[in-house]
Amino acid sequence: MKLIQHASDLSAYLADDEVIDHRHPLVTETAERLGAGEGDAHVYASAAFAFVRDSVPHSMDVGDPRVTWRASDVLAARTGICYAKAHALTALLRAGGIHAGLCYQRLTGAGGGPVVHGLVAVRLPGRERWARQDPRGNVGGIDAQFSMEEERLAWVVRPEFNEMDYPVVYEAPHPAPLHALRSSRDCAELGRNLPASL
Repeated sequence: MKLIQHASDLSAYLADDEVIDHRHPLVTETAERLGAGEGDAHVYASAAFAFVRDSVPHSMDVGDPRVTWRASDVLAARTGICYAKAHALTALLRAGGIHAGLCYQRLTGAGGGPVVHGLVAVRLPGRERWARQDPRGNVGGIDAQFSMEEERLAWVVRPEFNEMDYPVVYEAPHPAPLHALRSSRDCAELGRNLPASL
C-alpha cells in the first residue's frame, strides 16, 4: 500500500505540539538514553520502537484504568492504548531527528464492531518512502516487529470483515481518536468512546 502524506511539507513530521511533545525533558532524556543522535538512524528507530512496544504496556492488556494521550505522559505513566503509544513513539523518533507520523487501520474490535487502531509511519533519512510500525505490544500471539522493508504489524486487515488500512500519514493525531482519549475519564469509558472509523 502506498502511504500518502497529509502535509506536503516533510518538516511537519518533525514538529513539536501539545500531543507529540518531543521537546519535553522526559522525551529528550529517554531519546538520549536510547541512543538518539549517536549514529545510525535505523538502529535508533528500532530501539525506540522496541522500548515503546515492550516497556509501555497497553492499558487494556494489563487492566490499567489510566488514560494517557500526551507523549510525555505516556512515558511518565508507562501506560497507554495504541493511539497513546503511537504518540510516544512518534515523539521519540522526532526527538532523534527522524520524520514520523500517525496512521490508522479500521479493525474488528473485541465486541465484533469496527474500531480504529493507531500506528506510526517512519521515514528514515535518505529513504523515499514511509514504513508503518505497530508499537501496541506483543501479547496473545501478536508478533509486531520493527521493519522498514516488510510490514510486521500486529494485525493484517481482512477486507471480508470490512477492515481497512487508511493510507494517510498524519503529521498530528487525527481528531477522532484524540477526542476519544481526551474525553474519557478511564479506560472503561475510553473503550466505549473509541471511534469506529475516521
